[in-house]
Amino acid sequence: MTNSTKTAAPQILVVIVNFGTASLVIDCLTSLCTEHQALPGLYVVVTDNASKDDSVERLKNAVSDQGWQDWVDVMPLSSNGGFSYGNNAAIKRALASDDQPDLILLLNPDTIVRPDAIVHLVDYMDAHPEAAIIGSRLEDPDGTPQRSAFRCITPGSELLSTARLGLIRLLMPKWEVAMPARDKPHPADWLAGASMLIRRAVFEKIGYLDEDYFLYFEEVDFCLRARRAGFSCWYVPASRIVHLVGAATGISDTRAKAKRRPSYWFRSRHHYFRKNWGRIGAIIADLNWIIGMLIWRLRNIVRRKPDPDPPRFLRDFLYHSVRLRGIEQ
Repeated sequence: MTNSTKTAAPQILVVIVNFGTASLVIDCLTSLCTEHQALPGLYVVVTDNASKDDSVERLKNAVSDQGWQDWVDVMPLSSNGGFSYGNNAAIKRALASDDQPDLILLLNPDTIVRPDAIVHLVDYMDAHPEAAIIGSRLEDPDGTPQRSAFRCITPGSELLSTARLGLIRLLMPKWEVAMPARDKPHPADWLAGASMLIRRAVFEKIGYLDEDYFLYFEEVDFCLRARRAGFSCWYVPASRIVHLVGAATGISDTRAKAKRRPSYWFRSRHHYFRKNWGRIGAIIADLNWIIGMLIWRLRNIVRRKPDPDPPRFLRDFLYHSVRLRGIEQ
């Protein structure tokens, strides 16, 4: 929605980043209609990261055909700078305007908003001023909950993440990054960026999403920065949102055979550890990842089980780990 068409100061900015997923975005916008009716101050900006198809035209036509012009704006961008870049473009424009939103919701294009999902997030924010970032319960279409609240990713947790060994979980429970899905609100170190509501004050104090992340780890980094600045993150399961995992990127779709991990995943991971844990911390994280992966591979060989990981995962990790550390010299 452009400034010229706004008639009232918005309260909630919803940002959806599109890259060649117009059909998913249109379904997501359709699910947001009831939320807009319940929250008149809600408006949506769909940023398009220079899609190589006719996404912009399709999205603009859908907005016009459905009569969404008063609360949905399509914002084409000149290049594909990644998830942080796409979100920041809309957030920067909104915070530079005279009618700044109080709350900013980052919402994936591969989501379907259940009735009152955004209402529950806003109500929780209103009732809990200590909560600065809150996340929804993400779930499969059949209602099965997904892991949506997490402990901090540290160099130590990398061993458990790749070894996937029950004994380590028992000995080091705080190394388990993904927290079990619970039915009551609770604090978390970070939340899934597929649906994350953030107070404007967080951006004003710590800045925007780090655009050195093309995709992945950006929400982990943002929540870590926010917590270090004194803000808290909360998981609110009353807000239920269907997340079609991997539908937008094709990377983490658990319903399909794993695809080879793209180079930007390795760059984002390395940037996260180098930025937040230093050069030594990044090296320790890599060593723990490799040790855990070797344990996992050995177990699969002994048990004669197939490898479910992406093709060439260990080889690609070793290549990118050495290469990225070499670039830093």
